[in-house]
Amino acid sequence: MLVEQIMNQWCGCSMAFEANVVSLMIASPGDVLEERNQVRDVVHEWNDLNAKERRMVLLPVGWETHSSPLLGARPQQLINERVLDGCDLLVGVFWTRLGTPTGDSPSGTVEEIQRHLDAGKPAMAYFSTAPVAPQSIDQDQFSALMKFREWCQEKGLIETYDNLADFREKFRRQIQIELRDNAYLKALEPKQSEDSTAVALVEFQDTSIESRLNSEARQLLKAASEDREGTIIHARYLSGQAIQTNGINFADSDDRRSVARWEAAIDQLKSLDLIVDRGYKGEIFKITALGYEVADRLPN
Repeated sequence: MLVEQIMNQWCGCSMAFEANVVSLMIASPGDVLEERNQVRDVVHEWNDLNAKERRMVLLPVGWETHSSPLLGARPQQLINERVLDGCDLLVGVFWTRLGTPTGDSPSGTVEEIQRHLDAGKPAMAYFSTAPVAPQSIDQDQFSALMKFREWCQEKGLIETYDNLADFREKFRRQIQIELRDNAYLKALEPKQSEDSTAVALVEFQDTSIESRLNSEARQLLKAASEDREGTIIHARYLSGQAIQTNGINFADSDDRRSVARWEAAIDQLKSLDLIVDRGYKGEIFKITALGYEVADRLPN
């Protein structure tokens, strides 16, 4: 269990209380960057709603944010010892790639998952089933990924998801289940009678809505607030799709990955009540009063 003092990680009203810090390792290859952001968003949302009552704060950890340059050992070994080993829960996410071999394992992500499990700690594994252009797939990587997926299925239960919104919803629900039912994680939650020296004093600040928005959602909301009608249009054609507002088309219909990101932005704005569906088939959205308030706080 990682116990330390956390400061200035949230924006808003400050509340000080004692809490255990439970660190969550995000392990994934480089083709699921948006999913990493979704994990962080869901973790911060959980903190907003539960940290004070549960006296427990989740800290998202990744090698790209929690490691520093250092020579003298194998790169993955440094990540394992300096980042992974202090983590309590691991979330692995995959799409079409397994990752780069480390010399000791098929990929850094695989090595992290296996080492974490060997330490007796819980790991959650997610596999994307989102469509991908066949010509963009590295067949060696994909074959290795399928083999690893079979290994995971032999070790326990895995989860699949169709798109970013599906991933976010499933992870939001399932992280709560794990924190509630997993014996290892339950043991990290402080008891009311626990000695206060065993927990850290956390300066907790509620997350403002705008701080939880991903980059695409911020751009879309800002543009919609400047549109005369406050309207976002999600049009679907035989030749592709368009997501537009204020005279700007944000989605590249030739790039399915791009379209998926902007669809996820719409889903995030809807989930936070910043826009509301005014069409029959999810093609017209109107910005809400709260949406205008949040947009006004976003930088130009």
